Amino acid sequence: MRLPLRQQLKTNMKADERAHFSHVTNERTHRFDYLLFWALVIFVVISPRTAGAHALPSQARLQEGTRLAEAVRVDRAPRLDGALDDPLWQSAKPITDFRQREPQEGEPATEKTEVRILYTRHAAYFGIHCYDSAPSRIVATELRRDVSQGLDDHFEILINSNHDRRGGYVFEINPLGTQGDGLVVEEQSGSEGTDFDSGWDGVWTSEARITQDGWTATIEIPFTTLNFTKSKDVVWGLNFKRFIRRKNEEDLWAAYRRTYGIAKVSEAGELTGITDIGSGRLFVVKPYGLAQYDKQTGQNPEFPLTGGLDVKYGIRSNVVLNLTGNTDFSATDVDQEQFNLTPFPIFIPEKRQFFLENAGIFNFDIGDQDQLFFSRQIGIDSVTGNQVPINGGAKLTGTLGRLQFGVMDVDTRSSGPNPYANYALVRLKESLWGGSYIGVMGIDKRSGDVLDSFNQTGGIDTRLVFFKDWFLDAHMAGTQSPGYLSGNSDVGASLSYRSNWVEGKFERRKIGPNFNPEVGFIERTDSNETYGDVTFKVLGHKVQETHHLVLPLIRDFW
Repeated sequence: MRLPLRQQLKTNMKADERAHFSHVTNERTHRFDYLLFWALVIFVVISPRTAGAHALPSQARLQEGTRLAEAVRVDRAPRLDGALDDPLWQSAKPITDFRQREPQEGEPATEKTEVRILYTRHAAYFGIHCYDSAPSRIVATELRRDVSQGLDDHFEILINSNHDRRGGYVFEINPLGTQGDGLVVEEQSGSEGTDFDSGWDGVWTSEARITQDGWTATIEIPFTTLNFTKSKDVVWGLNFKRFIRRKNEEDLWAAYRRTYGIAKVSEAGELTGITDIGSGRLFVVKPYGLAQYDKQTGQNPEFPLTGGLDVKYGIRSNVVLNLTGNTDFSATDVDQEQFNLTPFPIFIPEKRQFFLENAGIFNFDIGDQDQLFFSRQIGIDSVTGNQVPINGGAKLTGTLGRLQFGVMDVDTRSSGPNPYANYALVRLKESLWGGSYIGVMGIDKRSGDVLDSFNQTGGIDTRLVFFKDWFLDAHMAGTQSPGYLSGNSDVGASLSYRSNWVEGKFERRKIGPNFNPEVGFIERTDSNETYGDVTFKVLGHKVQETHHLVLPLIRDFW
């Protein structure tokens, strides 16, 4: 009922209301100035300390027990046919010491794995041989790119190209050659229990085949995909993971503790030997054009034309600029249809590429699936799910020293019942010790809706890690909208413990009745909740039993 009422009010606006509407229209032209201002503040304030800070990871002393691998220079690329019969592969020393993370932590892998690494001036090459004592029982079914390969045998490569021990690129392949890739941001796994955030898409080549003694794969990763500019004495963080489906066995080269996994970039090994190579600067341009023919009876034919552009540019090895104009999302995967029989909204994940690029930087978790920023509120009608045209947008993301930042500005035009809107967003996260951080976020939405001309959201969050097993998460957030002066806050904290034997969580959260993050996602407001959860794990010889106990201590809704 809200949209028809909004249209009726617009139709009957008085002269002073029209003047206010014009003022809001002029005000939106200044939003991009605020975006540039924040970007300038980030660079001016932080840049003086980054020259030394950026060099720290590569100069830091190796941690005790850090695993080392070496890449071998070759004059030409090896054959990338999924087989390892090219003589070039024999020039590299194989990496073989894989250990179990599951089911027997720290024990040698039950099946042998070998990885060889070569490089030329423009790309790195990985030759993978996954030996298997029963090749007929290898599980390989998935042929769709970027879907979960958790039900297949598969192999993953983690590369921390700027060697900051905080995040990296992950490349995944199964015995059929199906690719999956994504990012690890601040040592956080994917949102659906996966090892990485699959929103990022890179350009790389791979082939795989099942053999008489297992399966093999060959992979080429261009240096431009990894977006780094250093060309002398390159050092990467590196890790490998192999999953054997029929045994539910997870083998890693490093970080094989149950509480770690491949997302634990700070526990990864190191790759040396790469030197005297070409620039790895990222630069991708994706233009598009669309022509249509429209002929209706009794009318002249029409030939509407439209076009747009997407640009991705690596300003430096750890700073990426994304630009988009008249964005086209026609290639985006269709959402799975869901039926909602509850009074709460359904969380549907983002699938549009512009918003998925480096999306982990903008993550601000406020409990359950609630997010302070949810990109699906931009460019999609929240009622019908139809696309709202995007005029253009800019996004600057990266790291400077210990500071991780993201700045975004997106402008949408009016479409049907949706007025024009402009969205400006700033996210800053300062890394502390051992995966800890403290961060802030600010969101400003301006709209042509006279009843809801603006919505502002701000918050501060932190994660503190103690003794590697204790995690303290806390956040405070608030919103401002026309007509709401109180009850517009969200405050929460949780204490978690995670080990091989027990996992526990105690959480406290209070949400005001007028908390309204229009560019976020929240299931319900006006709640006061205390929650406890304990999971006990009993380890047997080859089986781990889990006993789960949930303690809803207090749950009050007023």
